[in-house]
Amino acid sequence: MSAALKDKLISHARAEGFAQIGICRPDSVPDLAERLADFVSKERHGQMAWMAERMNWRGAPDALWPEAKSVIMLAEPYTPAQDPTEVLGMRDRGAISVYAQNRDYHDIVKKRLKRVGRWLIEQEPDAQIKVFVDTAPVMEKPLAASAGLGWQGKHTNLLSRELGNWFFLGAIFTTVDLPPDTPARENCGSCTACLDACPTKAFPAPFQLDARRCISYLTIEHHGPVDEELRALMGNHIYGCDDCLAACPWNKFAAEAHELRYAAREDLIAPRLAELVMLTDEEFRTKFSGSPIKRVGRNRFVRNVLYAIGNSGDTSVVPLAASLQNDPDPTVQDAAQWAVKQLTA
Repeated sequence: MSAALKDKLISHARAEGFAQIGICRPDSVPDLAERLADFVSKERHGQMAWMAERMNWRGAPDALWPEAKSVIMLAEPYTPAQDPTEVLGMRDRGAISVYAQNRDYHDIVKKRLKRVGRWLIEQEPDAQIKVFVDTAPVMEKPLAASAGLGWQGKHTNLLSRELGNWFFLGAIFTTVDLPPDTPARENCGSCTACLDACPTKAFPAPFQLDARRCISYLTIEHHGPVDEELRALMGNHIYGCDDCLAACPWNKFAAEAHELRYAAREDLIAPRLAELVMLTDEEFRTKFSGSPIKRVGRNRFVRNVLYAIGNSGDTSVVPLAASLQNDPDPTVQDAAQWAVKQLTA
């Protein structure tokens, strides 16, 4: 193991724009498989069937690539410049999760990870690497906690004393044997701010999430109609949700985001629902080109907008919602009918 190489790696990663870096072993989270199996057995993953697939890899990172000796975990802040909860009181506007208000972070972080990985290979020509950014069976949050970047809070997201909870994670698996860091300690104490902030009560208990009730899951991963009980609780959230993140007191230490491509686009901070609900497929693809929002498709996005319209109390948009009651997509039809019913009852 090379402590000198690790010191140089940390300096280089920071020069590339990462705010935090930590090292752990691929087998450093021995209870990971058990935690994942419990989550899936309770069906809290909802329609995310991929979580139940390749569980031998997802629950055991050392099985994903047996040759790997170290996992380099890196954090990159995307801290918002404005309070993301302000839009929640604007019922004619839609609330879009902070991370999705500009460019897709997957592309940005992955390119940065590859540059760090190439640098490592230059130092150790026999080294091999694999980089991951939320696109493979890698449980990044437990690994990041083991690498000392922070701890998983009661909302199950990663928290850091230095960064708050507004940051992306990336992983570099490598055959290089690097000195591991000390795992972080949980520091939530008796605070329940994140749990109390959840509109749909998606946390059965502290440190546990039922994705089936999570607004981020419902607006992004869930296909088809959302249960009517939950629609009214979704408010004006149309893509993702930051309520539990924004409530965390540790954000008083949040690091400033330096990547300009994470800065919110003006048209996505608090977009008018009336302007979004009539998007055609082509208009949707054009508007959200290069955005993570694009992957949900026009139908699911318009479904979300219609739920927000139904919760808005704004009867002026009834004609717009009514015009979609015969939309070619059955889920959009159902959402339009529900919105009209909510606004005319």
